[in-house]
Amino acid sequence: MADKVQLQEAIKTQGEVVRKLKSEKASKEQIDEEVARLLQLKAQLGGDEGKHVFVLKTAKGTRDYNPKQMAIREKVFNIIISCFKRHGAETIDTPVFELKETLTGKYGEDSKLIYDLKDQGGELLSLRYDLTVPFARYLAMNKITNIKRYHIAKVYRRDNPAMTRGRYREFYQCDFDIAGQYDAMIPDAECLKIVYEILNELDLGDFRIKVNDRRILDGLFAVCGVPDEKFRTICSTVDKLDKMAWEDVKKEMVNEKGLSADVADRIGEYVSMQGGQDLAERLLQDPRLSQSKQACAGLTDMKLLFSYLELFQVTDKVVFDLSLARGLDYYTGVIYEAILSQTIQAPVSMPAEQNGADEAGVSVGSVAGGGRYDGLVGMFDPKGRKVPCVGVSIGIERIFSIMEQKAEASSEKVCTTETQVLVASAQKNLLEERLRLTNELWNAGIKAEVLYKKNPKLLSQLQHCEETGIPLVAILGEQELKDGVVKLRNVARREEVDVPRVDLVDEIKKRTLLS
Repeated sequence: MADKVQLQEAIKTQGEVVRKLKSEKASKEQIDEEVARLLQLKAQLGGDEGKHVFVLKTAKGTRDYNPKQMAIREKVFNIIISCFKRHGAETIDTPVFELKETLTGKYGEDSKLIYDLKDQGGELLSLRYDLTVPFARYLAMNKITNIKRYHIAKVYRRDNPAMTRGRYREFYQCDFDIAGQYDAMIPDAECLKIVYEILNELDLGDFRIKVNDRRILDGLFAVCGVPDEKFRTICSTVDKLDKMAWEDVKKEMVNEKGLSADVADRIGEYVSMQGGQDLAERLLQDPRLSQSKQACAGLTDMKLLFSYLELFQVTDKVVFDLSLARGLDYYTGVIYEAILSQTIQAPVSMPAEQNGADEAGVSVGSVAGGGRYDGLVGMFDPKGRKVPCVGVSIGIERIFSIMEQKAEASSEKVCTTETQVLVASAQKNLLEERLRLTNELWNAGIKAEVLYKKNPKLLSQLQHCEETGIPLVAILGEQELKDGVVKLRNVARREEVDVPRVDLVDEIKKRTLLS
């Protein structure tokens, strides 16, 4: 009873906090955060007669998508899928959860972000963290040695969500991978061409594609004096250079990873370098780096890669950047990442408690990444047979955040349905005629709607079209039925024309095709 009294007191206090913020016209984010706390307290108390009160919110790091947002998302997916298909890819699907041992040890320091499930009938399972490791398991299990595939599906990470940046705990990945034994750098160049095409077609603003090679990094670490057993952990630290200043990265290397300051400084000299084919040529002559066979092999391939990228006409956006590390353990060769230079706003509908950030506008950062992983399939194959692979993952959630912001800023209407025509009536008692015509249109493959009222007002029917973006209205009246015509109205132009009923389907197809 005492607990209940304390809870009621806490609810009262929290209610006052909310009211005060509203009266002071505090920010929406602040108010939403305090309202969420108030709802949680009320849920603990329960409702009338002990009935449980649900807190109506999505889980942290997840969100709902309304029809407008889904229409934008579908458009993005269509652009990406058409690009993948243009490059000859086929698609597969894999389970949303895998055996825990399949995922363990593949993601370096990010392994702590894997969602483990409770024991189900003797199997230890985890939600998939990405689509690459399940793909490698699929290849090994089915003894596939070459395939060009794309896969679009949800993945899960116990990350700290920053939803304004498009970083969630549940999110889609769009992957394109080429598996098989091919001549050096040709598939790798195609993956970079795909990133270039998609980002250009989506029209997201200026972008850069950074490329590096794990062999160059490993050779660099070796000649700088990093012990072999620290390569991967130092690689994870270098990977933070896009988020942290060099001084902070160096501090982590020295204080947390146990490197000497001299070794860290030598690494710092290299990871500040950027360029193109010329930088690869220069580093091949570098007195320190040229001592590493591994680094020389990577630099020779980098030169070859840039020659192919020149043929594909994408070098204006690609930069060889020695600071790019990509923290995942399975990369063995070329790695790349696409960076957008613009900032985005948090979606208006997203409470601060959910978006995990206070900034009004924040940098989106990476929107695509990938690389070569020649050893991953061999980890799963009983005989250790390797299938060389290279691929790219498009960061659909971050891209979607930008597209959503652009849609909110634009006055252009987003159509949430593909309806071509609404069948309407100008007079009463014409429901059966409306249904009959709607059925004719459906049978002819026309996307048609009818309002679910016996006698709707014509104005209401026209307003429905304006609100939902339906371009045409087929209007029936007693005179039209006698004459065997249908009045076809263009909603945007407010122009009407009588069309013979037998020609209606062709006229609708012609008009919607032109629009």
